[in-house]
Amino acid sequence: MLLKRLLIVDKNYKKILPKHVAIIMDGNGRWATKQGKSRIFGHQAGLRAVRKAISFSLFYKLKVLTLFAFSSENWNRPLLEIMVLMELFFFGLHSEIENFNKHNIRLKVLGDLKKFGSILRRKIFFIEKLTLNNSGLILNIAANYGGKWDIIEAVKKIVYKVKNGFLSFEDINEFSISKCLSMNDCIPIDLVIRTGGEYRLSNFFIWQIAYSELYFTNVLWPDFDRKNFEKAVISFINRKRRFGSIT
Repeated sequence: MLLKRLLIVDKNYKKILPKHVAIIMDGNGRWATKQGKSRIFGHQAGLRAVRKAISFSLFYKLKVLTLFAFSSENWNRPLLEIMVLMELFFFGLHSEIENFNKHNIRLKVLGDLKKFGSILRRKIFFIEKLTLNNSGLILNIAANYGGKWDIIEAVKKIVYKVKNGFLSFEDINEFSISKCLSMNDCIPIDLVIRTGGEYRLSNFFIWQIAYSELYFTNVLWPDFDRKNFEKAVISFINRKRRFGSIT
């Protein structure tokens, strides 16, 4: 493993590993089509790739892993596919409860959950509460999430705070807006990875990734393994992040 060897040879690499990685998991359907199988089969394979990404994050002691599981635009897909995605989501959460606590993972689901069924919502709230005190990897799952929706909801909260005297007009700034977003207590996103060969962000945390490094790969999500994750991280650590400065 090249990344592991780099860390052994040069301890300074540990200082510049990304602390927060976010992934747009794209390509499940196309992967299944290439196999001559239904898109549902691709989503099942994608769930296995999620477990590999979590394992990688634990091994390299990343602080936060954020996965884009289901966007607010995905409701336009065929009803059967949406139902299967919801079932897989439910199954995935239920089957990983023990592992979350075993590996000290805190689960957070970000997005508009009102569209989900009551059983799935209860399961989400139950696991979030069960893992609340875990202090290791924070695992964010973006489900029925959209970056524009997130900003609109933040604006509503800001308006409410100003209207009710909790916040002055002069105190509306980048910090106060950030505190009203769904990801309001995480360290900034360092690296965004998109699989599947598309070169766009698809309404994914558009406020939070203003200075994130972007990495695009043609690898379809079910094939995204430890080796591919390492390539993305090595690309990240070899970049110079200036945040607008010249040094």
